[in-house]
Amino acid sequence: MGEQRDRKGSAQGSDRERPVTPDDAGATSRGADAEGDAVGEAPAGDPASGDGAVTENGDGAVTDSGDGPETAGDDNGEGNGENTLAVKLEQLILGAERRYTPFQAARSAGVSMDLAARFWRAMGFADIGQVKALTEADVLALRRLAGLVESGLLSEAMAVQVARSTGQTTARLADWQIDSFLEGLTEPQDSGLTRTEITYPLVELLLPELEEFLVYVWRRQLAAATGRVVQAQDDAEMVDRRLAVGFADLVGFTRLTRRLEEEELGELVEAFETTAADLVAAHGGRLIKTLGDEVLFAADDAGVAAEIGLRLIETMGHDETMPELRVGIAFGTVTTRMGDVFGTTVNLASRLTSIAPKDAVLVDQAFAEELGRTGEAPVSEADAAAAEKAAQEGTGSPPPPYRFALQPMWQRPVRGLGVVEPWMLTRRG
Repeated sequence: MGEQRDRKGSAQGSDRERPVTPDDAGATSRGADAEGDAVGEAPAGDPASGDGAVTENGDGAVTDSGDGPETAGDDNGEGNGENTLAVKLEQLILGAERRYTPFQAARSAGVSMDLAARFWRAMGFADIGQVKALTEADVLALRRLAGLVESGLLSEAMAVQVARSTGQTTARLADWQIDSFLEGLTEPQDSGLTRTEITYPLVELLLPELEEFLVYVWRRQLAAATGRVVQAQDDAEMVDRRLAVGFADLVGFTRLTRRLEEEELGELVEAFETTAADLVAAHGGRLIKTLGDEVLFAADDAGVAAEIGLRLIETMGHDETMPELRVGIAFGTVTTRMGDVFGTTVNLASRLTSIAPKDAVLVDQAFAEELGRTGEAPVSEADAAAAEKAAQEGTGSPPPPYRFALQPMWQRPVRGLGVVEPWMLTRRG
């Protein structure tokens, strides 16, 4: 963590203590051109023109004359009636005050306004016109992304994709922390303080700890993902990989939404997602996403996916508050993008889930064959029974200690995928 603190100090300390200029790293080769582009794209009435002209001081920092539409009141949130506590919390979390309009931030970062807007939208931030609402950190983020493109490490399209994937993931994390975590911690205290009064000091205490923990988990996840990818047999398999993909779906969830109160329904969904996530992770799988009444998981090994599917059925079955569950798993080539999975294998797993009996696991032919190939299940139950009988009579060697059993089901047409032959997966013995 020492290295992370040093890096964080560089980004949040020294960079915030000095003006950001177009000559900083990541914008050196495009500074002049980007500045010209940005000026040309400045909308009418922008502080870059007219009375609210944008100028540069001797150090190259962008400043505003103060005669334009941005006023001191806008900066602190008081002039336009904005909640003062919200602005103070924003400054606490971001570590800097509002200083730049989007145009000024793009110009200081040395990128065109068009590219800056693409980055911001990809990160999930709304268009704000030319309000002075951005900080030094926003400029630094733009400069870093542009620097990755300038250096050739990322294409422009890839940089936008990085911004989008990071924004989508952290947006959900932030919403969860505020809606669930902070809400529970900011209940009115015995001291008589209101939730609003206690929020600021609470965030002040939690912020550095949550930030350090976020970086730690991200590094751990990045190391695990990198390890999985480099084990691929060839370059093509690094992108289109063979995985076991499974869906677990709560039965009759739509009826539950009509019968349960909102709070009860929320608690049920949270319990289901938490239990599923713990089981998937504990047995070596990866939770791809949750969809309220459904979870999508993946595993590199068919045996791991089979164990997860059966564990989900067994665990949920012992919980009287949970509806029945059905699971569908398929094995095959999968395309991964932005942490999600796509392809025919994923579609097949979804279809198998929809036709699975209650509290049962259905798998496709390829998954059954993979379990047979790895010795996790017998290719033929008849052959396995014959081998066991021969071993008991002393005329043959005992069969492998199979973990799972497979029972072929009736072939049936599946919309969009033709005729499939599902197999019922159970534990052997």
